[in-house]
Amino acid sequence: MARYLVIVESPTKVKTIKKFLGSNYVVMASNGHVRDLPKSQMGVDLEHDFEPKYITIRGKGEILAGLRKEVKKADKIYLATDPDREGEAISWHLMKALKLEGKKVYRISFNEITKSAVKASLKNARDIDMDLVDAQQARRVLDRIVGYKISPVLWAKVKRGLSAGRVQSVALRIIADREDEIAAFIPEEYWSLDANFKVKGEKKPLVAKFYGTKDEKITIHNEEEMNKILAELEDAEYKVVDVKRGERSKKAPLPFTTSTLQQEASKALNFATSKTMRIAQQLYEGVDIKGSGTVGLITYLRTDSTRISEEADANARAYVGKAYGEEYVAEAASEQKQKNDGKNIQDAHEAIRPSDVTRVPAEIKESLTRDQFRLYQLIWKRFVASRMQPAKYETTSVKIGADDYRFTVSASKIIFEGFRLAYVESDEEKQSGNVMVKSIDKDSELTKESFDYKQHFTQPPAHYTEASLVKTLEELGIGRPSTYAPTISTIIARRYVAKENKNLYMTELGEVVNNIMKQSFTSIVDVNFTAYMEGLLDMIAEGKVEWKSVISNFYPDLNEAVEKAEKELETVKIEDEVTDVVCEECGRNMVIKYGPHGKFLACPGFPECRNTKPYLEKIGVACPKCGKDIVLRKTKKGRRYYGCEDNPECDFMSWQKPSEEKCPKCGSYMVEKGNKLVCGNEQCGFVKNKEKDEK
Repeated sequence: MARYLVIVESPTKVKTIKKFLGSNYVVMASNGHVRDLPKSQMGVDLEHDFEPKYITIRGKGEILAGLRKEVKKADKIYLATDPDREGEAISWHLMKALKLEGKKVYRISFNEITKSAVKASLKNARDIDMDLVDAQQARRVLDRIVGYKISPVLWAKVKRGLSAGRVQSVALRIIADREDEIAAFIPEEYWSLDANFKVKGEKKPLVAKFYGTKDEKITIHNEEEMNKILAELEDAEYKVVDVKRGERSKKAPLPFTTSTLQQEASKALNFATSKTMRIAQQLYEGVDIKGSGTVGLITYLRTDSTRISEEADANARAYVGKAYGEEYVAEAASEQKQKNDGKNIQDAHEAIRPSDVTRVPAEIKESLTRDQFRLYQLIWKRFVASRMQPAKYETTSVKIGADDYRFTVSASKIIFEGFRLAYVESDEEKQSGNVMVKSIDKDSELTKESFDYKQHFTQPPAHYTEASLVKTLEELGIGRPSTYAPTISTIIARRYVAKENKNLYMTELGEVVNNIMKQSFTSIVDVNFTAYMEGLLDMIAEGKVEWKSVISNFYPDLNEAVEKAEKELETVKIEDEVTDVVCEECGRNMVIKYGPHGKFLACPGFPECRNTKPYLEKIGVACPKCGKDIVLRKTKKGRRYYGCEDNPECDFMSWQKPSEEKCPKCGSYMVEKGNKLVCGNEQCGFVKNKEKDEK
């Protein structure tokens, strides 16, 4: 009997796939990559056409030995690694490591681990696609050259084993730019005005918002303007001047891509991107379901596509018709136009969907962990909803006249649930619509009962979260579905960025690294350049560009920037800064050093004396609460703030740097925001120009 060997990446897949194949198939796992560039050296021959030097990954010798034994017995070998560039590269590395040239070797790939998909892939076996392998090689070599060339420069400047990366440095810069925007933001005062009306014949009050005049919208900037408008409204005649009724529909959401799944899982389930990908991987590779054995529950999790196969589409529509009624079945499949006209390799896949739509989450709940169930339910609901009719709303918009001024009120109510029966996005769940009185028209009699007015201040841009950073990286064309989670995990693990309550903040270390990158390696941290490089990698995957030519065009500019930075850095002699803090153990004056969390005080007598203590940098400003010195402090995760040296006795703290100046308007302390000084008392809002005062 013929003997066939199928090599997959993970042991979990072995269990899932074994069930679908006959006894003459042996299924084994490579446990991911088997070869890579060495860790101890660059591993790229810069003198000889950038040839990569691959070595067997430590610990993989035993796995390869086991595979070699089976290769000898096999009549045919099927390489069944993941269906993307990295999977293609792993298959190619297996070819090389197992010396399979000349043997009957076939590449098979499937978007879901189901019996029909695996059987179909065997019928459509093909050769390894070297264009995809070369695109992955180019990414790996580019990243390695950038890391190995720039990291020593950072190390020399900051005196620690720091590192830089092609995509992570841009992600860091995006976060840093947003932090700068927030720091420089000056809040502007504005007021809101609501009027409460009694409509004759109605029990519910009607709450309308101030719009402006009949000709234009008005923003109320301060209390003075508010009082003037209130005085003019006091004796005004209130009447309904316009009522518009209509219908609007909201389309069903598209099924998940990697990016949208990461964003929604963050918002709805509070998952970090790395957690989302880890659990999605488990669902894709297979979970032990009672009565069914190991089953792959979802399709491949790294995809840019919102496309769905005809079979899955038909099955979903049939399920919707049966579960919710035929009137809920969508008329035509929702599809999004793909980037690059759909030629992107990650778009060779479908969207992320359940492998079998009839496997309802509630029915398999007891076979899943809590997190697996929640993520599977999210994917399942979104997919089912994508094949359903739009939700329909009845809208009412009312304009109320008060002499020349106008108030407006608008509300909507659902008249057909549509896809909302299956799935409501997390953003929409939090929104609550206005309540409209049942009957209102131009003849309705209104009585003004009261006004509600409030002072507000404009808010700065929001700090990035993992979800919003993924969205931005995708919109800018930086990275690919497989790179979002590792990029974010890397900058957090290296303590360049701190994550607090979902928000991402720059640490002192991150600021230092970002400033050096911006100063010396402008193109590496340039958003457009990085997106352009991603485009070139896509062109390699499409067979339009030779991969080594991309590297050879990129390298000279990088090398020149490194040499220039090294020369400039040679003139900057970084010596330990001696402080007046005396080491209580040996009497020497302590020095400032950099650690993984930023600056700290250390005894220069190391290694004989190992005394260290936190470095509290005084900023030369007295604490507005107790008069002692304000010092630069850091949260446990490395985010900088300004606090009193007498903490915890004095609890003063500020995210912005306090100034010596007091506010001339209210006497409170002032803080620096870009080139301005702003009153620390939000209710005051006084702002003055810092530069003029310094001159």
